[in-house]
Amino acid sequence: MLPQTSAPNLFADDRHFVQPPSRRSWLAWAGSAALAPLLPACGGTGNPGPTLAATVAWGRSEIRQAMQRSEARAASIAVLHGDRLVWQEAFGVLDDTTGAPATPDTRFNVGSVSKVLAALAVMVLVDRQLVQLDTPVVYYLPQFTMLSPGFRDITVRHLLSHASGLPGTHTRNMFALAPLPGYAAELEAALADTHLKHAPGAMAVYCNDGFTLVERIVQAVTGQTYPAFVQSALLNPLGMARSGYTLLPLPEGSFAHGYIGKRRQGQEFVMGHATGGLCTTPGDMMKLASMLIQGGEYDGRRVVSKAAVQEMGRGQNLGMRIDLTPDWRWGLGWDSARQQGLDAAGFLAWQKSGGTMFYSSDFYVLPQAGMAVLLTGSASAFKPGPLAEGILLRALQETGQLNALPPKVASAAPALATTSASAVDALLGIYGRSSKPLKVASPDSQQIDLWMWSAEAKDWTQLSLGLRLRSDGWWWSDAQPGTQYRWEQSNGRRYLLSREPAPAGHYWVTMPMAQQMPAAAAPLPSQWKARVGSTWLLSNEAPESIPLAFGVGTASLRELPELPGYLFWDDSQFLLPLTGDRAGMTVQVPLNDGRDLVELVVETRDQQEWMRAAGWVYKRQDRRQD
Repeated sequence: MLPQTSAPNLFADDRHFVQPPSRRSWLAWAGSAALAPLLPACGGTGNPGPTLAATVAWGRSEIRQAMQRSEARAASIAVLHGDRLVWQEAFGVLDDTTGAPATPDTRFNVGSVSKVLAALAVMVLVDRQLVQLDTPVVYYLPQFTMLSPGFRDITVRHLLSHASGLPGTHTRNMFALAPLPGYAAELEAALADTHLKHAPGAMAVYCNDGFTLVERIVQAVTGQTYPAFVQSALLNPLGMARSGYTLLPLPEGSFAHGYIGKRRQGQEFVMGHATGGLCTTPGDMMKLASMLIQGGEYDGRRVVSKAAVQEMGRGQNLGMRIDLTPDWRWGLGWDSARQQGLDAAGFLAWQKSGGTMFYSSDFYVLPQAGMAVLLTGSASAFKPGPLAEGILLRALQETGQLNALPPKVASAAPALATTSASAVDALLGIYGRSSKPLKVASPDSQQIDLWMWSAEAKDWTQLSLGLRLRSDGWWWSDAQPGTQYRWEQSNGRRYLLSREPAPAGHYWVTMPMAQQMPAAAAPLPSQWKARVGSTWLLSNEAPESIPLAFGVGTASLRELPELPGYLFWDDSQFLLPLTGDRAGMTVQVPLNDGRDLVELVVETRDQQEWMRAAGWVYKRQDRRQD
């Protein structure tokens, strides 16, 4: 699914694995609001405590502005402090046709926040001695296979910490306007004809496929479907009565509608249940948060062991072979086991974001401070991460746990540093990632200019010009000072990294962006050369598909003059031919910009070529498009 960060979007713009109008690039209704009474949460009977008036006032204003910017019709928030809900409020309307107000009971799809439930489900099985984290997946799924022999080394821990090496996201029929069962089984079958993109455990890069395989493991060891097991093991014990998976239509009026432009859509169904299918309310999620804060207990009953909760919150990527941002710590199910913004203020926070085609959410749990928040909105462009972070910082201050908001990072460029022409020239070239490759150029072997590929223009467009090396080791541009860049080598590859202040302004967010592409060892073979310039029509997505409603439909196959010997698929990814009818993944970028890679496989049916890519099947439309 779609994670975000509290910095410019991780899943950035990843933010969604599908962005309209294709796989590469898939109003002011906030005036009315429903406010729930500040009642005890989780059976709490303590003193009412602070009402967080200043925090609530700031949050309301920011949420309404974010709704206007994103055209989200509805939003909802719940904040937990100690054993009480100190703020629960809904904003906006369910849709602009009826104008029915959203309430705290309104349900939202929370996308990849669902991964926290998936990790908890596995930890329950660990407690029951049915699963072990470091046991290979093939022990539980003996039929599971892939083309790369290393698939036998994938462990359950790898699935939950984004370190499996699976390609990323099986795209077919993941989001639809009706339930389409069988998604997890179809993924497992598709992996049998797919290679790994890296060795298991070598790096951590966001991967939905790993969590989808968790569904198969749960069913194998319990005999229950994944939704049924989560219901019995987690949702029922926690009293999360308004939470579940989108298996059947919900009653009209119980959920916020998504929109495509001005057109209201029906209920969104997410077929990847473990990776992103939870439909819930912020209030229900505070029951889950309370259990985590209490070390696995809820209302006097143990749901999962304290050791399991602690293991979920332990950094999992430390010491990996390719780990360019060690300050980013994946947990089990968590995007961050030590969220940087709260960490900079001196507080431990576990954080998970999520997005779908119609919703965007962020979930924070502060286990030591006894706080939690879930903020969600009914638009994929709604950005809850920075708001949730800001609300927590102000709540910590208002409750006396934080003396003052942390100061902003220094933004003045340091002094220029010297570098050799040969050092600069070594950085030049084309850099690949999962989308929008980059080009590094220099007019004088001292200054560096960054360019990004534009699918619309079919050419390179400016990203940042006039970068020069500074004494802090980063390349700054006087004209565009907001983002800095640097290069690092790891495991024999050169990587481009970016750094910029988080929206809160008090810490830097560093992200691996792309990998320098070496020259191809050979020109394209004749079979692939004959396909260069071709277009392909998506042919196997269900009519109920939401991506189809957004206009996803065609993909192109090119060869860039600057990078001969590589195939350039859908204006996004570089692949190298493995055979005359198969091309493989080429980049290994950790964290987020190496996610959702594809392997291309050509088949011929009745003298017509078809292309398979991450579950989607395309039919060739023409011979050439020069």
